[in-house]
Amino acid sequence: MIINGLKINYKTIGKGKTFLILHGWGSDSSKWQKVGELLSKRGFKVIIPDLPGFGNSQTPNFVFTVEDYSNFVKKFVDLLNIKKFYLLGHSFGGAVALMYSLKFPEEIEKLFLVGAACVRKKSFKVKLLNFLSKFFKLKSLFFRKIFYRKTDYLSVSGIMKEIYLKLIEKDLTDFFDKVSVSTTIIWGKKDKITPLKNAYLMNSKILNSKLEIIPESDHSPHLKTPEKLVEIISKYL
Repeated sequence: MIINGLKINYKTIGKGKTFLILHGWGSDSSKWQKVGELLSKRGFKVIIPDLPGFGNSQTPNFVFTVEDYSNFVKKFVDLLNIKKFYLLGHSFGGAVALMYSLKFPEEIEKLFLVGAACVRKKSFKVKLLNFLSKFFKLKSLFFRKIFYRKTDYLSVSGIMKEIYLKLIEKDLTDFFDKVSVSTTIIWGKKDKITPLKNAYLMNSKILNSKLEIIPESDHSPHLKTPEKLVEIISKYL
């Protein structure tokens, strides 16, 4: 499939109602194979695209924002002629899914946010380092490593670095109370990437949302506890 000049790879598993999965940063469709297979056994056609810049899809030719990724999903859905579907977003894909639900709520049957990276509040220390780096124009690798040592910044190259920086600047907290679709928030209790407190915040702000916590899982329940993840999803279908 070609979207905006980019070759896009995607995986389709099973038949039935459409269930679209948006993977997280540094991931791809292959990591969701098991979940896709389990959902297909419950009567779903699971579609998992490699988002631009990941897996076997081409890298964007400009700096994508969360909005750009959601617009990409819209074009992807339209090309496949999908009118109504269930949407799951994990981590960075969760932010894209949330944005999509705000722009096209009429298309979504139900929304599932798994360890969604939607809260991007910066600590005082991070804000200070960011200010100092801009003030003194310190662009060295040393400062990059200090500032982004706990992120995925150093694991990517080229334009994906700039995309990463753009994405982590976008805090979606103010949009939570504008979500109108039925939403289920799923979190691993041992998640060290997106803190559990973010799940409680989202649950408190998104109207009538449901929160499910998987005690034995971390940031990747699709890999750690796929059966439990699908069991929870099935409760809200």
